[in-house]
Amino acid sequence: MAVVRTKTKPRAPAADEGNRRAELIRAAGKLFVEKGFDATTIRDIADAVGMRSGSPFYHFKSKQDMLKSVMIEGLQAALAAQQEAVAGVRGAEARFRALVKSHLRIILEDHTEFPVLLYEWRALTDDSRAEVIAVKDRYEAVWQSVLKDLMKAGLLKDDGRVTRLLLFGAFNWTVQWYRPDGEFTIDDIAERAADLFLCPRPEGRR
Repeated sequence: MAVVRTKTKPRAPAADEGNRRAELIRAAGKLFVEKGFDATTIRDIADAVGMRSGSPFYHFKSKQDMLKSVMIEGLQAALAAQQEAVAGVRGAEARFRALVKSHLRIILEDHTEFPVLLYEWRALTDDSRAEVIAVKDRYEAVWQSVLKDLMKAGLLKDDGRVTRLLLFGAFNWTVQWYRPDGEFTIDDIAERAADLFLCPRPEGRR
């Protein structure tokens, strides 16, 4: 029987492997999205970056530790993008639209770490989940502040947890159907999504 060999990247020199954590996180995120956490092995991740199969353990205690790190990295990138998106933006509606656009870009463009949150949340252990939630709460706190301002302005009927969950549920589901070469751009989707949730502007307010 013929042996089928899969192509892998050339092995990196051992001296270089101490600086590969970010590359491992990126590769792991991509594989977790494509294959799922359970089906992805440490060898798969090591092969993707040209490492020896045991080398990832220099950076991570376990595959679970890697999953947690991938999610935290994705959230931190989303936080940075979020802060940049709303910097200097005035008004609750404008800030809300900026947040929607930022969120959709982080999950729909080439950011493989954040979508792992959507697919593999249940794979986290309780301890790992607690660490991820601490960062996730920081990300959602900015949204909650804007939702409260929208409600005060009469542009949102409710600013509670259910509203926030519905928002993220609708936005996050776009990963299932959005296509970069499709009919709608990310900006198109962001505008329509914001319009869907916002109430008509009260008479006399601009």
